Amino acid sequence: MSDDKQDRIRQRAHAIWEGLGRPEGQDREHWAQATREIEAEDSAKKKPAGKAAPKAKAAAAKAPLAKKPAGKAKSAK
Repeated sequence: MSDDKQDRIRQRAHAIWEGLGRPEGQDREHWAQATREIEAEDSAKKKPAGKAAPKAKAAAAKAPLAKKPAGKAKSAK
């Protein structure tokens, strides 16, 4: 793996970690997710012009996962 790709994965994993509120003990999951996203970006760049993924999918792949805030359940009356 090239140093450039390794750096991109490291930066993406860090962004995922921060986006999730800096949880402990999930570094392998963040690294795996970052690796998948960077590899998807790279493979999309190699495809011919008409075969690229739609912009919405590409933007969704770059967005960090967010946990849903814990809310209070509404009680039925």
